[in-house]
Amino acid sequence: MSRFTRIEVVQKIAETGVVPVFFHEDVEICKGVLEACYQGGIRVFEFTNRGDFAHESFGELNKFAEARYPDMILGAGTLFDAGTASLYIQLGASFIVSPVIKEDVALTCNRRKIAWVPGCATMNEISRAEELGAEMVKVFPGNVVGPEFVKSLKGPMPWSSVIVTGGVEPEEASLTTWFKAGVKAVGIGSQLFPKEVLATKDFNSIASKAATVMDIVKKLNPKPRI
Repeated sequence: MSRFTRIEVVQKIAETGVVPVFFHEDVEICKGVLEACYQGGIRVFEFTNRGDFAHESFGELNKFAEARYPDMILGAGTLFDAGTASLYIQLGASFIVSPVIKEDVALTCNRRKIAWVPGCATMNEISRAEELGAEMVKVFPGNVVGPEFVKSLKGPMPWSSVIVTGGVEPEEASLTTWFKAGVKAVGIGSQLFPKEVLATKDFNSIASKAATVMDIVKKLNPKPRI
């Protein structure tokens, strides 16, 4: 069962402004990355559902977070069906991220009052996701739709809360472009934890980069709210 309400989750995503998107088959590396992100000031973390037995790794990671960092909010991403979403919810996921709109996933999350963040690439998809109860939508892939899409969206749909994933770099220029376009938060994957850093388990480097990104985001988004 989630330790956080869905309103607490989406508000914390907006407050943090950065959501790491991560998977590794070695759960100990997952723990090291999560710990580094926490030390860097990040309080929301998306574990992506990749590979066999990924849900088992998530369950262990969530228990680790609850014991060591109880204010760290963990969610599960890359979920395409209600069955898999239910499995992760049972393991304590506080939010569910889908690359696309799946109504059965929306209904499953709504029944349990779990935050659902679906991937959208058009205004029609965003509107439909909001009709299905999404407090926040994921514009994906960001490198395809671009920040101008978000800026244009906010004109006719100023109530929409957007997190963008794909094409976001952990650098001031990239972050500035996206936040000025109107996103509430950004999802960052491999650029926050490159393969060579993971290979050497240089978690201090990840913590340092996370802290730098958080400093930039706080300047760009000083009064975040949903």
